[in-house]
Formats: sequence, C-alpha cells, structure tokens
Amino acid sequence: MIYNSIIETIGNTPMIRLNKVNKGIKGEILVKVEYFNPGNSMKDRMAIKMVEDAEKEGLLKPGGTIIEGTSGNTGMGLALAGIAKGYKCIFTMADKQSKEKIDILKAVGAEVIVCPTNVSPEDPRSYYSVAKKLNKDIPNSFYPNQYDNLSNWKAHYETTGPEIWRDMEGKITHYAAGVGTGGSMCGTAKYLKEQDPKVVSVGIDTYGSVFKKYKETGVFDENEVYPYLTEGIGEDILPKNVDFSLIDHFIKVTDKDAAVMTRRLSKEEGLFVGWSCGAAVHGALEYAKENLKDGDRMVIILPDHGTRYLGKIYNDDWMRNHGFLENKSFGTARDIISNRNGNYQLVVAEKNASVKDAIAMMNDKSVSQIPVLENGQVIGSITDSKLLTKIIDNPELKDAQVSEVMEESMKFVALDSTLDVLSSMVEKEKAVLIRDENHRIHIITKHDILDAVTK
Repeated sequence: MIYNSIIETIGNTPMIRLNKVNKGIKGEILVKVEYFNPGNSMKDRMAIKMVEDAEKEGLLKPGGTIIEGTSGNTGMGLALAGIAKGYKCIFTMADKQSKEKIDILKAVGAEVIVCPTNVSPEDPRSYYSVAKKLNKDIPNSFYPNQYDNLSNWKAHYETTGPEIWRDMEGKITHYAAGVGTGGSMCGTAKYLKEQDPKVVSVGIDTYGSVFKKYKETGVFDENEVYPYLTEGIGEDILPKNVDFSLIDHFIKVTDKDAAVMTRRLSKEEGLFVGWSCGAAVHGALEYAKENLKDGDRMVIILPDHGTRYLGKIYNDDWMRNHGFLENKSFGTARDIISNRNGNYQLVVAEKNASVKDAIAMMNDKSVSQIPVLENGQVIGSITDSKLLTKIIDNPELKDAQVSEVMEESMKFVALDSTLDVLSSMVEKEKAVLIRDENHRIHIITKHDILDAVTK
C-alpha cells in the first residue's frame, strides 16, 4: 500500500501478549504497543486530530504556527502534522524532560523552548504560561492545548478504542492506561464502556500528582503535588480531558517502580518502551494481582518508545544516581516509618496557634522543625533556627499567630524513596514529609536518615 504522507500511517498498532513480567497473575495481560505509530507514540493520534479539527474550525490557517506545551511526544505528533501540512512548530517543555525528546523535536524542524519544572502552572515561567504567551504574541498561530482540547479524547474514542475492541473481538474485561492529559485513558474507556459497561478502567497515576486523591475524595490537595521524575503521566492541574467518571480505579506508582519495570519490559518481553509504559504496566499488574481472575483479559496502553530515554532509564549511571538500581546498602523511607513504634505521633502546629505555644510544644517534644496545618492540610512549616532569628529581630512576634512566621511547606516525597535519594532531597535545615498507605503523615529528618544508614 502506498501512502501520500507519513501521517496516513498513524494507528492500527499491534496488540501483544505479556509472557514473563506478569508471571503468577491470573487472567491474560495484553499491551497495545503505540510506538509503532510514525512518531513512536500514541500522541500522534490526537495531534493530527487536533490539527485537522482546528483547520475545519478556521483556527489554523495556511502558513500558520503551531505552539504547544509538551512533554515531547505530542510535539512529535504535531511536528509530523506540521511537516505534512506546511506549518511551523514551536514547543515549550519542562526541564525534567529527557534530552533525547528535545533533540528529536529539533531534528524534525521544531523550535524548542525549555522551561523550569518546579514552578506552578500559573507562573509566567511555566511551560504552560510560556506557550500561551507565544500564542498571544505571534500572529496566525494556534495553541492546541492538549490538556483542555477535547479533540484529544475524541481521537482515542474514534481510533484507539475501536482498534482494541476489534483486536480483542469484544472479549476484554479490564483496560489500564497512564493518566496525563487524560485523552487516551478517557476516550478509549468511553468507547469500551459503551460496548460493554462491565469493562473496568484502571488509571495509573504517579506520586506527586493530584489525580488519585481527587478521584477518591473530590479534594484538589496541593500538598499532594511535589516534584517527580516520571514523564508523561500525572498532573498538578485537572485537564478537561480527564473525565473521572470514566476511571473506575487509580493506582499510584513510584518513579523507581516505573523505571525498573520499563527496563524489565525491554529485557524480558523485548518491548523497548518509555518510562510511562513501565509505570502503566507496574500499576496495572499491582491491580491485577488482587483483582483479576481466570478468564479475565486486561489491555494496557504502552504510550511510547525507549529511544526517548536513552540518557535516563537505559543509562546505568543515571539510574544508580537516582537510587533506581538495586542497592542493598540502602533502605527506603518506608523502612524508617516501619521501624518507628506504634505510638508515633507527628508534631504539628495549627495555623492560628500562637507562636509562643508552638515554641513551647517544640521544646516539650524536642523537635526542631514541624509542619503547619490548616483544616488538616499542610500549608507551611516552622524551624527553630529561623524562628529564633525572626523573634530576635522582632520580639513581638512571639505573641503573633504561627501563620505570620511560617515558612514554605516541607516537600512530600514517595514512600519508597531510597535513603540516598532522600538525603539529596533534604535541604539544609529542612525535612521531608511522607504519606503512608493509611494517609498518615510522617516527617523524615537528616537525623532519621543518618540513623537508618548506620543501622
């Protein structure tokens, strides 16, 4: 068959049965391998849909410029569409994205602007904000906004879902996918559930993302948001493409578990895939261990290709430096918490408490730093050294409320973070917070890490 351009080859990716990494799990586990798309990712599907819908609506005109914030894969899909249709492309990316992703986008003629990761979405430096400003400043430009552009989920409703249903001959009980913009998860789930309402959808989230807690409680908890490394899943916003009514369950996966499974898929299944693929499989298998039975059939989306991560996941030095290779000499945050006695109680100060009472409590409990809470949520912190400096400069502060002297909140980190990783995250005179499986909050200090290392 002869195609007129590369974008006509998008879709109809293969379904492959897992044979080794799912050992001991009941039911059949299959993966839809999206790196067979021309841009090596599932984002090709929604990229071309967003472009063609924009053309129909008159939002994208000949000679125009496509401007998008991307983790890399959507940019590649848009770039291929741009090449085929004659559009210039400018992409903004967070600096946590792999160098390979940046280089690949440049190779297909796109301009790439790298922005800081650890800023809020509203910050003018964020890759969301920079993309929006460029769209405003550049004439005849189009900002697809994959997060809120509903052509995203429609692309998967029209292609990915029908392909899975066809290839499975309608015999599918579970569908699992990572949730980032929400398009592939929700568009595909919507189609599958329309064919069979009994199909169970499992969304894979990452620690540092708001999705799981929002689904389960309806609360957008900013304290759930903290830096994480896995690319392509999780968010610190609620994209319009995420329809929580279509996601039955969420499973959270650590950066390390995702990275380790990614490498296992390559070595044990011959699937040279990207980081979020490892997250999707690890999370789906964790769910399957407890929930799948004989006769069940689960399909997992594998979004992209391993070439995007040669300098990270497939680099031993990078993996070792981040504590992702097995290292018997180091434990984890989970180990520190499990070694505490059952009477452990986190010492906290309420926002409206007096500074004098907070100091008395810290002295009584012999702690040097504590979180500050409001309505049960962590909103800040106080440390004895900085508190002392403030009171010496202004003695009247001892009668003020804690909210007037508190500092920024300690960061939440993943429960399975290794001690070497924790030590690099603990800033000077600053601890980190961990939330355990029972949603209790724990504090881990330098002293805790030193104590664990020397045991």
